Amino acid sequence: MVTRTLNYYGARDSLLSDRKMYPNVFRTVPDNEMQYVAIVKLLVRLKWNWVGIITSDDEYGEREIRQLSKHLTNNGICIEFKILVTRYVKLVNYKGSKSRESCLNEKGDMPGPLDIVNWITQGKDREASYWKYVGHFDESLPENQQLNFSPRWISWKHGKAPKGRCSAECFPGFRKALREGYHICCYDCVPCSMGEISNQSDSENCQTCPENEWPNDAKNICALKITEYLSYEKDVLVIIFSVSSVLFAATSVFILGIFLWFRSTPIVKANNRNLSFILLCSLTLSFLTVFLFLGRPVDITCMLQQITFGIVFTISVSSILAKTTTVFIAFKASRPGSSCRKWVGVKLPNTVMLFCSSIQVINGILWLSISPPFQEYDMHSYPGKIIIQCNEGSTMAFYITWGYMGFLAAVSFVLAFMVRTLPDSFNEAKYITFSMLVFCSVWIAMIPAYLSTRGKYMVAVVVFAILTSSAGVLFCIFFPKVYILLFKPELNMRKNLLDK
Repeated sequence: MVTRTLNYYGARDSLLSDRKMYPNVFRTVPDNEMQYVAIVKLLVRLKWNWVGIITSDDEYGEREIRQLSKHLTNNGICIEFKILVTRYVKLVNYKGSKSRESCLNEKGDMPGPLDIVNWITQGKDREASYWKYVGHFDESLPENQQLNFSPRWISWKHGKAPKGRCSAECFPGFRKALREGYHICCYDCVPCSMGEISNQSDSENCQTCPENEWPNDAKNICALKITEYLSYEKDVLVIIFSVSSVLFAATSVFILGIFLWFRSTPIVKANNRNLSFILLCSLTLSFLTVFLFLGRPVDITCMLQQITFGIVFTISVSSILAKTTTVFIAFKASRPGSSCRKWVGVKLPNTVMLFCSSIQVINGILWLSISPPFQEYDMHSYPGKIIIQCNEGSTMAFYITWGYMGFLAAVSFVLAFMVRTLPDSFNEAKYITFSMLVFCSVWIAMIPAYLSTRGKYMVAVVVFAILTSSAGVLFCIFFPKVYILLFKPELNMRKNLLDK
């Protein structure tokens, strides 16, 4: 059997690259496969993704459509139409003015470069035309250097490249939403959803930002969320609360000093001066507990703010309850044959105050032991913000603490209201009634505001309630007595009290 080696200089059909079928056929021109790669790279460079194919109506043309379509589809380019023509004119004419050494590849084909030319026509009837070299494609070069081409090098008919897209490019911050019943190249650009970004053009999907980040306005970058809490640097409310707390605490200390100075006078001794001292000290601490609620919350301040405030405020209300109980028992014991006389004395108010306060102390210890409050990062209540706040830990212990204080205040109000019409020597009951009315009104009004807010605004509501209710108790109970001690000393005499 005699075999011959055939060297072709014009055949480009990829079928001839099959070494099993054509082992002795070699070519001095690149096969169509390289042209397909070059065409696809050119379309990608021009950002065209909606094209048509025109080829010959024969076996070669059908094979060409099949192979080129595969390359186009793999690169996301849609084929709008395919036209087969029976006759066509081969217009491409290659010139080689320089001799260079070439070699065949493993398929027996020439891997040489392809020139990209621009067909330019001139004249009214396009009677003159010529080819203009605008780039080349060389498969032997590295991937990113194979195509040497720029759209600026082409002489376009209207001065700019025509559009070869079904839909406009989707910019960063948007994603492609395919139109039902259309090519994949036909889509709408929809903005990324809340909490998502896309940082490149024509994104198929948007990416969700990490939990501690949030998209910028353009939705193309995830930025750290803003942290929010009652800050000394950013919030004027913190300065107002701080100054108010210090002023009220200083006022309490000032009144305590006045009471200590006049501790032996009748008006100070009339309603158990020791309870008055305890009440003033606890009110001072109540004002100062405000600072535990201000600034960036941490675990230790979260534990102290609830437990300390609950115990200190309970001591204040327990002292008021002990005062009210003393007045109530004294009023009952004044009746002939009353069995309440055995309860009259110093032991009863002290016992009431210690017993009521100890219940809150026990609740606080159990709270810290079982499920203490802790710092919490709330990343979901407000978009783009991280709320740094205190988690109560045990919701039951939290409501027991606040509910117990409300119960003591309600009992004090009822008892004080019952004895509000006593003679003037015991007229503290009227002031206690009004102070407890202010106290209960403030905290009842605070409940819906507390439940409807989050973050620093919820803390601001609590701080406002602490300052207002404590100030109400301080002013209503002690200011009338301070006025008498400083400006009406003639009324601070045992004879006047007994006469009244």
